[in-house]
Amino acid sequence: MAKKEQVDVLVIGAGPSGSVSAAQLHRSGLKVKVVEKERFPRFVIGESLLPRCMEHFDEVGLMDTLKAQNYQIKRGARFIRDGRDCWFDFGEQYTQGWTWTWQVPRGHFDKVLIDTIASWGVDVAFETAVTQIETGADSQLTTVAHADGSETQIESRFIIDASGYGRVMPRLFQLEKPSVMPPRSAVFGHFSDRNRPEGILGERITFVIHRRDIWIWMIPFSDGITSVGFAGNPDFFAMYDKEDKAEQLIDMMKDVPVVWDRFQDQDTVIPGRMMNAYAASVKQSHGPGYVITGNSSEFIDPVFSSGVTFATESGLLAAKLVKRQLDGERIDWQTDYVQHMQQGVETFRVYVNRWYEGDLQDIFFFSHNSTNPEIKRQICSVLAGYVWDTSNPFVRDHGERALGSLSKLVKIYE
Repeated sequence: MAKKEQVDVLVIGAGPSGSVSAAQLHRSGLKVKVVEKERFPRFVIGESLLPRCMEHFDEVGLMDTLKAQNYQIKRGARFIRDGRDCWFDFGEQYTQGWTWTWQVPRGHFDKVLIDTIASWGVDVAFETAVTQIETGADSQLTTVAHADGSETQIESRFIIDASGYGRVMPRLFQLEKPSVMPPRSAVFGHFSDRNRPEGILGERITFVIHRRDIWIWMIPFSDGITSVGFAGNPDFFAMYDKEDKAEQLIDMMKDVPVVWDRFQDQDTVIPGRMMNAYAASVKQSHGPGYVITGNSSEFIDPVFSSGVTFATESGLLAAKLVKRQLDGERIDWQTDYVQHMQQGVETFRVYVNRWYEGDLQDIFFFSHNSTNPEIKRQICSVLAGYVWDTSNPFVRDHGERALGSLSKLVKIYE
């Protein structure tokens, strides 16, 4: 017979969204349990953060622990196209907020987050897979399977699904739906980086535009390792297709001098891996007694590094709304949660689409962009994750109108 437990809130998933949710719930006095299918640390991409998520870590009391890890500080981003550089500095942005963040090896980073929360007294169960969920207005019953084959039934007043790519509730409740984003692919790995340039060139995340629909990331970590990845149109990857993705990644790197010159004599730390059609969406992100957060709900694209910010934004907001609902308040989840998250998601979606269409790349590298620093500051705030500041014309209307007008001007003057 399955063992039974009772908690106020069950959080599925121990990544950043689940950790921030659990931290907020615990600090608000609720009994929370986190279940995670994998054993941490585990490898995952999404290694470059945005300043907006620093607010979330700070609010739930995780900032001091994270600062003690000495992760690589990220103060902006560098873009390279045809040998030309374009820089964005988070200290020069429109929206008042954090002016820096981190570049992190996610295996270590995610484990630090969840271990810290466990040290506060939150019950965290690794290698624990959700097999069944029965939801209701006031009580939810979740069956989980442990690594030893035993089962536990967890009764909770609410469930937060922060399971990321595991997408537990979308899968169990048939809530998955195709993303409106075109299918794209990514191949990536970790390398030693003994050729890393000194100073800002070696510290800052670099985006290399290989062709309009293919870009490369180089994300340096403070431990001397750098993440390298290619992302974009699947047709490109088909030209290099190999069963061994480590070999495929090396072959692609060889064809990009700015990348190969830096890594040709370096050690492979994590061999190449591939993700296909990574964009995801859901039919609905909440229901009686549950809410879906982070990548479980929506993932757009790795360009501009929005994933962790959406994960922590949704995780923190969901936890606050859950607390209010359990305290007896009536919550309009569609207005207070869905519409809020859609504002950010749709804004980044516009920027991602404009990026792959080439318009945004042209705006970044427009030879006269330095003549209007205010526009650059406004766009920089979007890249910093401040996509809920609708006083910014490049956020208002999801930035579509402002980007469209600017794109037309670029075409005229270039």
